[in-house]
Amino acid sequence: MRRMWVGASVLALGLSGCAGVGGFRPNPNDEDPLYGAIPVIRAPSQTRCAGHGKSSVRAHCDDALYLATEYTRRLSVGDEVCLEGGYGEEPGFACKARAAVIDTSPNQVKLEVRGAKPDSRWFNVEMRHAWYEEGALVDLYLAERGY
Repeated sequence: MRRMWVGASVLALGLSGCAGVGGFRPNPNDEDPLYGAIPVIRAPSQTRCAGHGKSSVRAHCDDALYLATEYTRRLSVGDEVCLEGGYGEEPGFACKARAAVIDTSPNQVKLEVRGAKPDSRWFNVEMRHAWYEEGALVDLYLAERGY
């Protein structure tokens, strides 16, 4: 009788483990009960540099594109970034909105807005999370530099 009980317990544990695998989420906070699923900010279909065609600005834009891509790809959990007023630079006094990298995945960075000045468009969304495709952050870098 005892062997049957142990066998049934092992079977029940095994089945409960298998049942939970399909519903596993790497970060249980990815679904905010107040606001729904965490948004994904997609990259534009075309880079800002392509819009400059063969103009003299194109070479400078391509250099900035390279720097922004390298910066964004090197971000890791715990890094602080400036979302407004200096993306790609150390968040300093000019930074209107600071965020922290809280997760990464291939081609995506999950940011949490940590602090924003009153004149920032991020002021009322502190502590919110969003996934950003690398291209969206690169586009932010280029936009802040006037490309």
